[in-house]
Amino acid sequence: MQTQQRLPFIDMLRGFAVLGTLGTNIWIFAYLGDLSYITTSNYTGWWSFNDFSRMLVLFFVNGKLLGLLTIMFGVGLQLKYQQALRKGNAWPGMYLWTIVFLGLEGLLHYTLVMEYDILMSYAVTAFIVAIVIRLGDKVMTWAFYLFGSFHVLLILFIFVISLLAGSVSLNGMETVSAIYENGTWLEQVQHRLTNFLFYRTEAIFIIPMNVFLFILGVKFMRNEVFSPTNKGHQARQKLFTIGVFIGIPLNLLIFIPGGLFDLPVRYLCAPILSIGYIGILGKLVEYKRLDWLWQRFANVGKMSLSCYVLQNVLASIIFYGWGLGLGGHVNSILIISIWIALSCLQLVLATFWQQQFHIGPMEWVRKKTIQALTKNKQQRMV
Repeated sequence: MQTQQRLPFIDMLRGFAVLGTLGTNIWIFAYLGDLSYITTSNYTGWWSFNDFSRMLVLFFVNGKLLGLLTIMFGVGLQLKYQQALRKGNAWPGMYLWTIVFLGLEGLLHYTLVMEYDILMSYAVTAFIVAIVIRLGDKVMTWAFYLFGSFHVLLILFIFVISLLAGSVSLNGMETVSAIYENGTWLEQVQHRLTNFLFYRTEAIFIIPMNVFLFILGVKFMRNEVFSPTNKGHQARQKLFTIGVFIGIPLNLLIFIPGGLFDLPVRYLCAPILSIGYIGILGKLVEYKRLDWLWQRFANVGKMSLSCYVLQNVLASIIFYGWGLGLGGHVNSILIISIWIALSCLQLVLATFWQQQFHIGPMEWVRKKTIQALTKNKQQRMV
């Protein structure tokens, strides 16, 4: 289906996903880079209230909102593909510059702000999927099942190895935490650059999953999942059923301590709840009295890149030693409160910014850069 109409539900989902990713990242910031606080690897018994509060939030967000954000990037790619078809432009053509720009943004974000940046991985994924959809529907379907199957088998293989090996734990996090608690910003930048390959392991590891979810986003868009039509409503009802009756039960495995289920929950079970969120949120937006709230989420979605970077910059300032230095000194309730406060702040800022400028600052830079490149190319052709 090709349409020029902007679907508000897409922007709303993208905004929800961006703010939701902070719900996972906030624990990494708050505990100074120690990944054990988004896993169960350090626990062998039931949790305290502080631990349970953290795991309850992670049950709803860890991997789920990242999965949703990945699907929405696939939706965005399909929109660009539709635009190219309407204008009669070559594909991927100038979209390659969007990919390059995304990769550079990710590199800067990784270097200057956060070591677990997702944008570089998305850039690689976007290149693969852009080529795949150019080769036609049959190739895209083969790629969908091939990359999805490979990812599932890989996670299951690692799970079996972990099962045979026994307990799972993360070591060496104390050194990382010391850098983020006591080091200067420049020392942290140096640390990220020195350990580039180590920190980029997950970004490479999840590429097959990303390709699968990107293509899923393309398929959702082509099948009108986000449209206000009866077909879209029925599709979202199916996703709601999948999320509630399959996604939620599987993700309850996150409450089993010991670290054994951390990997399969984040990389297998979480994406199921990700698509469930599309159905769940699809039902919520039908409650028209909260249209003012859905519109604010949509405003965040329209400038998702700017908000994604902004929230990580603000979290760095709040928790790292060179900023306010709260990292390692706050409990779960306060961390959750900071996440909610930062989310509300972005809802307000994005709404104000959209009213004044209609496009986010980083989105504006990307747009103007690509326009300049396109103009130069056209001039050379003349």
